[in-house]
Amino acid sequence: MPKRKDLKSILIIGSGPIIIGQACEFDYSGSQALRSLREDGIETILINSNPATIMTDPAMADHVYLKPLTTKSIVEILKKHPNVDAVLPTMGGQTALNLCIEADEKGIWEDFGVEIIGVDIDAINITEDREKFRELMLKIGVGMPPQASATSFLKGKEIAQEFGFPLVIRASFTLGGAGAGIVYDPEHFDDMLSHGLEVSPIHEVMIDKALMGWKEYELELLRDKNDNVVIICTIENMDPMGIHTGDSITVAPAMTLSDRTFQRMRDMAIHMMRSIGDFAGGCNVQFAVSPDEKEDIIAIEINPRVSRSSALASKATGYPIAKIAAKLAIGYTLDELDNQITKSTSALFEPTLDYVIVKIPRWNFDKFEGSDRTLGLQMKSVGEVMGIGRSFQEALHKATQSLEIKRNGLGADGKGYKDYEKIINKLKVPSWDRVFVIYDAIQLGIPLKRIHEITKIDMWFLKQYEELHFLEMEISKYTIESLPKALLLEAKQKGFADRQIAHMLDCYESEVHSKRTDLGINRVYKLVDTCAAEFKAVTPYYYSTFEEEIETPSGERYVANDSVVTDKKKIVVLGSGPNRIGQGIEFDYCCVHGVLAAAECGYETIMINCNPETVSTDFDTADKLYFEPVFWEHIYDIIRHEKPEGVIVQLGGQTALKLAEKLDKYGINIIGTSFQSLDLAEDRGSFSTLLKDNNIPYPRFGVAETAEEALDLAEELNFPLLVRPSYVLGGQGMKIVINKEELEAHVVDLLRKIPNNKLLLDHYLDGAIEAEADAICDGEDVYIIGIMEHIEPCGIHSGDSNATLPPFNLGEFVMQQIKDHTRKIALALNTVGLINIQFAIKDDIVYIIEANPRASRTVPFIAKAYGEPYVNFATKVMLGEKKIKDFTFNPHLDGYAIKQPVFSFNKFPNVNKNLGPEMKSTGESILFIDSLKDDEFYNLYSRRKMYLSK
Repeated sequence: MPKRKDLKSILIIGSGPIIIGQACEFDYSGSQALRSLREDGIETILINSNPATIMTDPAMADHVYLKPLTTKSIVEILKKHPNVDAVLPTMGGQTALNLCIEADEKGIWEDFGVEIIGVDIDAINITEDREKFRELMLKIGVGMPPQASATSFLKGKEIAQEFGFPLVIRASFTLGGAGAGIVYDPEHFDDMLSHGLEVSPIHEVMIDKALMGWKEYELELLRDKNDNVVIICTIENMDPMGIHTGDSITVAPAMTLSDRTFQRMRDMAIHMMRSIGDFAGGCNVQFAVSPDEKEDIIAIEINPRVSRSSALASKATGYPIAKIAAKLAIGYTLDELDNQITKSTSALFEPTLDYVIVKIPRWNFDKFEGSDRTLGLQMKSVGEVMGIGRSFQEALHKATQSLEIKRNGLGADGKGYKDYEKIINKLKVPSWDRVFVIYDAIQLGIPLKRIHEITKIDMWFLKQYEELHFLEMEISKYTIESLPKALLLEAKQKGFADRQIAHMLDCYESEVHSKRTDLGINRVYKLVDTCAAEFKAVTPYYYSTFEEEIETPSGERYVANDSVVTDKKKIVVLGSGPNRIGQGIEFDYCCVHGVLAAAECGYETIMINCNPETVSTDFDTADKLYFEPVFWEHIYDIIRHEKPEGVIVQLGGQTALKLAEKLDKYGINIIGTSFQSLDLAEDRGSFSTLLKDNNIPYPRFGVAETAEEALDLAEELNFPLLVRPSYVLGGQGMKIVINKEELEAHVVDLLRKIPNNKLLLDHYLDGAIEAEADAICDGEDVYIIGIMEHIEPCGIHSGDSNATLPPFNLGEFVMQQIKDHTRKIALALNTVGLINIQFAIKDDIVYIIEANPRASRTVPFIAKAYGEPYVNFATKVMLGEKKIKDFTFNPHLDGYAIKQPVFSFNKFPNVNKNLGPEMKSTGESILFIDSLKDDEFYNLYSRRKMYLSK
């Protein structure tokens, strides 16, 4: 049966600002769904308050409403669009589902004759209400851990007494494990119970007997209205039960599951999905398996919507789950749809992987001083990376190289722990770096059995680690000259970076690269094609690996490479890697627009990125996608293979920018602003000279490389001082200090964390107003796309400030200075493309804080507020296709747009929530107001000084 004819207009609910537990994987699924519905000629209406995402781009839906996610907004939209037939709530995470349920309870859908598609409310209620879910599972014969629900403190205490410790507490109707935790003793139980009852919207918790040490698995399913079910991906958590899946290292396909148990798990998952309700769409099921020969299976939970894991599964398999789920929601069946990768086979199939993927979360504990860094049932990571390789070892190495935490992979970089007690303690307490500590433990000689006993990580994974250690030991016996080809090839096949091999051989990375090139050990690229090369794929989505040479009967030797280089002119766009505080989805938005603009200019576009949550790594965003670490060696090999006209670095945040120096050194063309100009803006001394030459004021400053130099400088500059390291993003390590003791302590701490870094000391302009401007420059003309004024005073990081567009109380004299300074700086830096400049205004004088000749966090915000595609324009300027004068700018905004930061402090209850120069927000929303008399603005303005901390 084809799609339903009666669905002509559909409302999609987005997921709102990014928070820990609900990130840009829902932006990806929402974007997929919108595109999918529009292919079928359906009118799409979107509500989402997040300005930083591709999903809220005007081109994505027929009508985009950047409004708060409330039932009031829903009613306003439905009054404007009485023709809306249905709402699809499964693409926006828990936020969208909760809003849909609230609107249903208030009778809003019924009042407007709107049908809920893609899920039914009963299914959500059954899966979210843990008591109902438990009853249903037991009824259909699916095992559950001993558990009971409590809606009061007293009931909770009785359950704990009956079950005994350790226990798991989970709050009903929450996301990202909010209100969940493992309790080992009665002392902590009362607090956890009270907290869980408080955060649950229905004040209910489920208390389970903890299945500590059991293995954890996830299955991603799709079902159509004819009850066809396919299992898209099986994901195994390397970490055992007790760590939230969003904080676990996960592997696909499952590695340590017997086929017999896998078949039982499949049957259970399908049975569970069919029993919770009659709906067509995506579903995620989580299981625990006992770590013994019996392999008992117990159900943990089921989510009748696309999830964080479905974004990962889509990227892992090449099967776009959200896109197909949206088609199923409007009535198609799986057998009527095409496989999106091959275009010649059906979507009613289960992908086969001839490679391994490893996902590692990315945490930001450094932003939350004093936070509990132990990983548990409450998710704490802010992003994730995915590595694809021919083996688990290669994929694991590629994932660790993608994290951007100054590690070159597992071990072999001189950064591991060597202290026995510290290693044992880190193995006992799961933390963000345990993936590396396991390797350190093996290097120290701690037996695998002991590591398994402490961590409960399956022996198969530990043996994989051990093999890597043995290989490192073997290689270390040689020099670069004497290293045999076979050993070098094996090291590369197992994912060791040239840098790591150089560390083992005590030589330079470039020597290893030269040696392997001379020996013909080169990266080859393989397709992610959903069907293990059984059918021809038309979608160019690649990962790299190393292979043995094949010899033909005629004696010709070659290595098979799926990536065919065309003779078209090409542009590479470097992505922004994993999401983290300070560098989020706004840079992914910029990268996607950069790719689309380059394609409009006739270039073949090549995207390099390793973030599985985002739209930039969608298989059909660029002409070619290389799902690879944004790590020098990988990028250099792709560039040597593809020979592009140049590389765009200014759209991928600090990740891409940090590679500009290497690109320049190797003679690779940087599109737009040159490395010399990027470096000049970062080098405080040279930049201040530039400002001085142009008669532009800036706060008195100095550069120090030791604590002694910093103390001498303080005499000159006077306190308060703003101290920060150079070449970092998101205000990392920035602090305001008010005396010598604080200064010395902070400088010593910074130089320990970031050795050999130059520290910048600025006289802090106390009580100043902060503002920023974004502009496009073509080397001759400058167009200022927007000037924003921060509501909070100078000293709170711009990413954490509420900011208004346009400014609300800067006089004409000040505004003119901002415009003049912006033009002068953009031209003096020889900017070609985007630039962001931050200002401090005191006594009507505009001082320059810093200039960044790249895309900034605020560019997507301004583009949405004014309704103009500024990244598209800037990319065309970078490519030399257009000049500023070729564009007709027509910004339109009634009233004001306010950028409001969103924080995830609820994940770190004991952390100081004061704001300062180091960024702490995880996302943002946009609020439109007609005038400054609006209550929302008054409220923000009256609280503006509440949070300023040193």
